[in-house]
Amino acid sequence: MKVLHVDTNHPLIIEQFSEMGFQNDEDYSSSKTEIENKIHLYDGLIIRSRFRIDEAFLDKATNLKFIGRLGAGLENIDVRYAKSKGIFLAAAPEGNRNAVGEHALGMLLSLFNNLNKADKEVRNGKWDREGNRGWELEGKIVGIIGYGHMGKAFAKKLKGFDIDEVICYDIKGGVEDDNARQVGIMELHQRADVISLHVPQTDLTVGMVNTEFLEKFHKPIWIINTARGKCIKTNDLVAALKSNKVLGAGLDVLEYEKASFENMFTNELPEAFQYLVKADNVLLSPHVAGWTVESKEKLAQTVIDKIKAKFC
Repeated sequence: MKVLHVDTNHPLIIEQFSEMGFQNDEDYSSSKTEIENKIHLYDGLIIRSRFRIDEAFLDKATNLKFIGRLGAGLENIDVRYAKSKGIFLAAAPEGNRNAVGEHALGMLLSLFNNLNKADKEVRNGKWDREGNRGWELEGKIVGIIGYGHMGKAFAKKLKGFDIDEVICYDIKGGVEDDNARQVGIMELHQRADVISLHVPQTDLTVGMVNTEFLEKFHKPIWIINTARGKCIKTNDLVAALKSNKVLGAGLDVLEYEKASFENMFTNELPEAFQYLVKADNVLLSPHVAGWTVESKEKLAQTVIDKIKAKFC
Protein backbone atom coordinates (compact mmCIF):
# COMPACT_ATOMS: atom_id res chain seq x y z
CA MET A 1 0.00 0.00 0.00
CA LYS A 2 1.05 3.55 -0.71
CA VAL A 3 0.40 5.96 2.17
CA LEU A 4 0.52 9.76 2.04
CA HIS A 5 1.38 11.61 5.24
CA VAL A 6 0.24 15.25 5.17
CA ASP A 7 0.93 16.13 8.84
CA THR A 8 4.06 15.45 10.86
CA ASN A 9 3.58 12.87 13.59
CA HIS A 10 5.67 10.61 15.79
CA PRO A 11 8.28 8.86 13.61
CA LEU A 12 7.16 5.44 14.77
CA ILE A 13 4.16 5.60 12.42
CA ILE A 14 6.40 5.69 9.35
CA GLU A 15 8.79 3.18 10.87
CA GLN A 16 6.08 0.64 11.63
CA PHE A 17 4.24 1.20 8.35
CA SER A 18 7.51 0.45 6.55
CA GLU A 19 7.86 -2.75 8.55
CA MET A 20 4.33 -3.65 7.41
CA GLY A 21 5.43 -3.23 3.79
CA PHE A 22 3.74 0.12 3.19
CA GLN A 23 5.32 2.80 0.99
CA ASN A 24 5.37 6.11 2.88
CA ASP A 25 5.33 9.44 1.05
CA GLU A 26 5.49 12.68 3.04
CA ASP A 27 4.05 16.01 1.89
CA TYR A 28 3.72 18.59 4.64
CA SER A 29 3.64 21.76 2.54
CA SER A 30 1.51 21.33 -0.59
CA SER A 31 -1.89 22.97 -0.74
CA LYS A 32 -5.09 21.00 -0.37
CA THR A 33 -5.67 21.35 -4.10
CA GLU A 34 -2.24 19.95 -4.86
CA ILE A 35 -2.89 17.02 -2.52
CA GLU A 36 -6.27 16.43 -4.19
CA ASN A 37 -4.57 16.20 -7.57
CA LYS A 38 -2.48 13.24 -6.49
CA ILE A 39 -4.55 11.53 -3.81
CA HIS A 40 -5.80 9.00 -6.39
CA LEU A 41 -2.31 7.46 -6.29
CA TYR A 42 -2.65 6.47 -2.63
CA ASP A 43 -4.28 3.69 -0.65
CA GLY A 44 -3.93 5.45 2.71
CA LEU A 45 -3.88 8.98 4.13
CA ILE A 46 -2.50 10.06 7.49
CA ILE A 47 -3.63 13.46 8.76
CA ARG A 48 -4.18 15.44 11.93
CA SER A 49 -6.14 18.59 11.21
CA ARG A 50 -4.37 20.31 8.32
CA PHE A 51 -7.46 20.57 6.14
CA ARG A 52 -10.99 19.20 5.85
CA ILE A 53 -11.58 15.94 4.01
CA ASP A 54 -14.81 16.74 2.17
CA GLU A 55 -16.82 15.17 -0.65
CA ALA A 56 -14.78 16.85 -3.37
CA PHE A 57 -11.56 15.51 -1.89
CA LEU A 58 -12.98 12.02 -1.41
CA ASP A 59 -14.30 11.91 -4.98
CA LYS A 60 -10.72 12.28 -6.19
CA ALA A 61 -9.41 9.68 -3.74
CA THR A 62 -10.50 6.83 -5.99
CA ASN A 63 -8.13 4.24 -4.51
CA LEU A 64 -8.23 5.33 -0.88
CA LYS A 65 -8.77 2.45 1.53
CA PHE A 66 -8.12 4.15 4.86
CA ILE A 67 -7.70 7.50 6.58
CA GLY A 68 -5.85 7.62 9.87
CA ARG A 69 -6.41 10.73 11.95
CA LEU A 70 -4.02 11.22 14.83
CA GLY A 71 -6.52 12.89 17.12
CA ALA A 72 -9.55 12.12 19.22
CA GLY A 73 -12.30 12.80 16.69
CA LEU A 74 -13.17 12.74 13.00
CA GLU A 75 -14.97 16.09 12.72
CA ASN A 76 -12.65 17.32 9.96
CA ILE A 77 -13.67 14.35 7.80
CA ASP A 78 -17.01 13.84 6.05
CA VAL A 79 -17.51 10.54 7.86
CA ARG A 80 -20.80 9.59 6.19
CA TYR A 81 -19.44 10.09 2.67
CA ALA A 82 -16.14 8.39 3.43
CA LYS A 83 -17.93 5.33 4.81
CA SER A 84 -20.24 5.24 1.78
CA LYS A 85 -17.09 4.80 -0.31
CA GLY A 86 -15.89 1.96 1.90
CA ILE A 87 -13.00 3.94 3.40
CA PHE A 88 -11.83 2.73 6.80
CA LEU A 89 -11.51 5.54 9.35
CA ALA A 90 -9.14 5.31 12.30
CA ALA A 91 -9.11 7.99 15.00
CA ALA A 92 -7.28 7.67 18.30
CA PRO A 93 -9.26 8.89 21.31
CA GLU A 94 -7.59 6.18 23.37
CA GLY A 95 -4.22 7.78 22.63
CA ASN A 96 -4.66 11.11 24.39
CA ARG A 97 -7.41 10.44 26.91
CA ASN A 98 -4.98 10.38 29.85
CA ALA A 99 -3.46 13.70 28.78
CA VAL A 100 -6.91 15.29 28.47
CA GLY A 101 -7.96 13.99 31.88
CA GLU A 102 -4.85 15.43 33.52
CA HIS A 103 -5.22 18.79 31.75
CA ALA A 104 -8.87 19.12 32.79
CA LEU A 105 -7.96 18.34 36.40
CA GLY A 106 -5.09 20.83 36.30
CA MET A 107 -7.38 23.57 35.03
CA LEU A 108 -9.96 22.81 37.70
CA LEU A 109 -7.43 22.89 40.55
CA SER A 110 -5.92 26.10 39.22
CA LEU A 111 -9.32 27.80 39.03
CA PHE A 112 -10.33 26.66 42.51
CA ASN A 113 -7.09 27.99 44.00
CA ASN A 114 -6.80 31.20 41.95
CA LEU A 115 -3.33 30.11 40.85
CA ASN A 116 -3.28 32.06 37.60
CA LYS A 117 -4.45 35.28 39.27
CA ALA A 118 -2.19 34.86 42.32
CA ASP A 119 0.88 34.14 40.19
CA LYS A 120 0.41 37.31 38.14
CA GLU A 121 -0.17 39.41 41.26
CA VAL A 122 2.93 38.17 43.09
CA ARG A 123 5.06 38.76 40.00
CA ASN A 124 3.79 42.34 40.02
CA GLY A 125 4.56 42.86 43.71
CA LYS A 126 1.02 42.37 45.03
CA TRP A 127 0.65 40.12 48.11
CA ASP A 128 -3.12 39.55 48.49
CA ARG A 129 -3.87 36.48 50.58
CA GLU A 130 -7.56 37.13 51.28
CA GLY A 131 -8.25 38.04 47.66
CA ASN A 132 -6.89 34.65 46.63
CA ARG A 133 -8.69 32.49 49.17
CA GLY A 134 -9.55 29.30 47.28
CA TRP A 135 -12.11 26.54 47.22
CA GLU A 136 -11.67 22.82 47.89
CA LEU A 137 -12.86 19.97 45.68
CA GLU A 138 -13.86 17.99 48.75
CA GLY A 139 -17.63 17.82 49.03
CA LYS A 140 -18.29 19.13 45.51
CA ILE A 141 -20.33 17.41 42.82
CA VAL A 142 -18.60 17.21 39.45
CA GLY A 143 -20.75 16.73 36.37
CA ILE A 144 -19.21 15.31 33.21
CA ILE A 145 -21.03 15.84 29.91
CA GLY A 146 -20.01 13.16 27.44
CA TYR A 147 -18.81 9.97 29.08
CA GLY A 148 -16.59 8.36 26.47
CA HIS A 149 -12.82 7.93 26.52
CA MET A 150 -12.11 11.50 27.66
CA GLY A 151 -14.88 11.79 30.22
CA LYS A 152 -13.96 8.48 31.78
CA ALA A 153 -10.29 9.49 31.99
CA PHE A 154 -11.21 12.72 33.80
CA ALA A 155 -13.49 10.87 36.24
CA LYS A 156 -10.67 8.47 37.03
CA LYS A 157 -8.38 11.41 37.87
CA LEU A 158 -10.92 12.73 40.36
CA LYS A 159 -10.62 9.65 42.54
CA GLY A 160 -8.91 10.47 45.81
CA PHE A 161 -10.12 14.07 46.07
CA ASP A 162 -12.97 13.23 48.49
CA ILE A 163 -15.47 14.63 45.99
CA ASP A 164 -19.06 14.17 47.11
CA GLU A 165 -19.97 12.54 43.79
CA VAL A 166 -19.06 12.43 40.12
CA ILE A 167 -22.08 12.29 37.85
CA CYS A 168 -22.18 11.99 34.09
CA TYR A 169 -24.64 12.81 31.35
CA ASP A 170 -24.52 11.20 27.92
CA ILE A 171 -26.99 10.67 25.09
CA LYS A 172 -26.04 6.98 25.19
CA GLY A 173 -27.38 4.89 28.02
CA GLY A 174 -25.40 2.51 30.18
CA VAL A 175 -22.10 4.38 30.10
CA GLU A 176 -21.59 4.76 33.85
CA ASP A 177 -18.80 2.93 35.65
CA ASP A 178 -17.25 2.79 39.11
CA ASN A 179 -16.00 6.37 38.74
CA ALA A 180 -19.24 8.15 37.78
CA ARG A 181 -22.99 7.62 38.04
CA GLN A 182 -25.06 8.37 34.96
CA VAL A 183 -27.89 10.86 35.48
CA GLY A 184 -30.51 12.68 33.48
CA ILE A 185 -30.11 16.29 32.43
CA MET A 186 -32.43 17.55 35.18
CA GLU A 187 -30.33 16.01 37.96
CA LEU A 188 -27.20 17.37 36.34
CA HIS A 189 -28.69 20.88 36.45
CA GLN A 190 -29.90 20.45 40.02
CA ARG A 191 -26.75 19.12 41.65
CA ALA A 192 -23.55 19.96 39.76
CA ASP A 193 -20.96 22.39 41.13
CA VAL A 194 -18.58 21.77 38.23
CA ILE A 195 -19.26 20.95 34.58
CA SER A 196 -16.60 19.42 32.34
CA LEU A 197 -17.29 18.96 28.62
CA HIS A 198 -16.00 15.84 26.86
CA VAL A 199 -18.23 15.67 23.79
CA PRO A 200 -17.43 15.51 20.06
CA GLN A 201 -18.45 18.34 17.76
CA THR A 202 -21.80 17.37 16.24
CA ASP A 203 -25.04 19.09 15.29
CA LEU A 204 -26.30 18.30 18.80
CA THR A 205 -23.30 19.73 20.66
CA VAL A 206 -22.55 22.92 18.71
CA GLY A 207 -23.79 25.79 20.87
CA MET A 208 -25.14 23.44 23.54
CA VAL A 209 -23.76 25.59 26.37
CA ASN A 210 -25.81 28.76 25.97
CA THR A 211 -27.78 31.10 28.21
CA GLU A 212 -30.80 28.78 28.36
CA PHE A 213 -28.59 25.84 29.35
CA LEU A 214 -26.64 27.79 31.98
CA GLU A 215 -29.73 29.33 33.59
CA LYS A 216 -31.06 25.87 34.42
CA PHE A 217 -28.28 25.16 36.92
CA HIS A 218 -29.49 25.51 40.49
CA LYS A 219 -26.05 26.59 41.77
CA PRO A 220 -23.28 28.78 40.39
CA ILE A 221 -20.87 26.50 38.53
CA TRP A 222 -17.35 26.22 37.18
CA ILE A 223 -16.92 25.11 33.58
CA ILE A 224 -14.05 23.17 32.03
CA ASN A 225 -13.94 22.67 28.26
CA THR A 226 -11.26 20.44 26.77
CA ALA A 227 -13.62 19.17 24.06
CA ARG A 228 -14.51 21.50 21.17
CA GLY A 229 -14.75 25.28 21.27
CA LYS A 230 -17.98 25.54 19.32
CA CYS A 231 -19.83 23.65 22.05
CA ILE A 232 -19.94 26.89 24.08
CA LYS A 233 -21.49 30.14 22.91
CA THR A 234 -18.83 32.56 24.10
CA ASN A 235 -21.13 35.58 24.36
CA ASP A 236 -23.45 33.62 26.65
CA LEU A 237 -20.54 32.33 28.74
CA VAL A 238 -19.23 35.86 29.22
CA ALA A 239 -22.68 37.05 30.33
CA ALA A 240 -22.79 34.18 32.85
CA LEU A 241 -19.29 35.04 34.12
CA LYS A 242 -20.33 38.66 34.61
CA SER A 243 -23.45 37.64 36.56
CA ASN A 244 -21.52 35.05 38.63
CA LYS A 245 -23.73 32.27 37.30
CA VAL A 246 -20.40 30.83 36.16
CA LEU A 247 -17.71 31.26 38.82
CA GLY A 248 -14.82 30.43 36.53
CA ALA A 249 -13.96 28.77 33.24
CA GLY A 250 -11.04 26.70 32.02
CA LEU A 251 -11.01 26.75 28.22
CA ASP A 252 -8.52 24.71 26.24
CA VAL A 253 -10.65 25.25 23.14
CA LEU A 254 -12.46 28.30 21.81
CA GLU A 255 -15.43 28.98 19.59
CA TYR A 256 -13.24 31.06 17.28
CA GLU A 257 -10.74 28.33 16.40
CA LYS A 258 -10.16 27.45 12.79
CA ALA A 259 -11.09 23.94 11.72
CA SER A 260 -7.39 23.10 11.45
CA PHE A 261 -6.89 23.95 15.17
CA GLU A 262 -3.48 25.37 14.20
CA ASN A 263 -3.94 29.15 14.41
CA MET A 264 -6.61 31.41 15.83
CA PHE A 265 -5.08 34.86 15.62
CA THR A 266 -5.40 35.48 11.89
CA ASN A 267 -8.42 37.77 12.20
CA GLU A 268 -9.62 40.37 14.68
CA LEU A 269 -11.27 38.52 17.51
CA PRO A 270 -14.67 39.40 19.02
CA GLU A 271 -15.26 41.49 22.11
CA ALA A 272 -16.24 38.41 24.12
CA PHE A 273 -12.79 36.94 23.61
CA GLN A 274 -11.19 40.17 24.82
CA TYR A 275 -13.18 39.77 28.04
CA LEU A 276 -11.90 36.22 28.48
CA VAL A 277 -8.32 37.37 28.02
CA LYS A 278 -8.61 39.91 30.82
CA ALA A 279 -10.72 37.86 33.26
CA ASP A 280 -8.90 36.60 36.37
CA ASN A 281 -11.30 33.67 36.71
CA VAL A 282 -10.69 32.33 33.20
CA LEU A 283 -7.86 30.02 32.14
CA LEU A 284 -6.98 29.72 28.46
CA SER A 285 -4.74 27.23 26.68
CA PRO A 286 -4.20 26.69 22.91
CA HIS A 287 -5.97 23.35 22.33
CA VAL A 288 -3.21 21.35 24.02
CA ALA A 289 -5.12 19.21 26.54
CA GLY A 290 -4.27 16.09 24.60
CA TRP A 291 -0.92 17.42 23.40
CA THR A 292 1.80 15.79 25.49
CA VAL A 293 5.09 14.09 24.75
CA GLU A 294 3.53 10.77 25.73
CA SER A 295 0.26 11.25 23.83
CA LYS A 296 2.11 11.97 20.59
CA GLU A 297 3.48 8.44 20.67
CA LYS A 298 0.23 6.91 21.95
CA LEU A 299 -1.84 8.56 19.20
CA ALA A 300 0.46 7.20 16.51
CA GLN A 301 0.52 3.71 18.00
CA THR A 302 -3.25 3.60 18.33
CA VAL A 303 -3.77 4.46 14.65
CA ILE A 304 -1.09 1.96 13.61
CA ASP A 305 -2.71 -0.81 15.62
CA LYS A 306 -6.16 -0.15 14.13
CA ILE A 307 -4.89 -0.09 10.55
CA LYS A 308 -2.73 -3.15 11.11
CA ALA A 309 -5.66 -5.09 12.52
CA LYS A 310 -7.77 -4.16 9.50
CA PHE A 311 -5.32 -4.66 6.64
CA CYS A 312 -2.56 -7.00 7.82
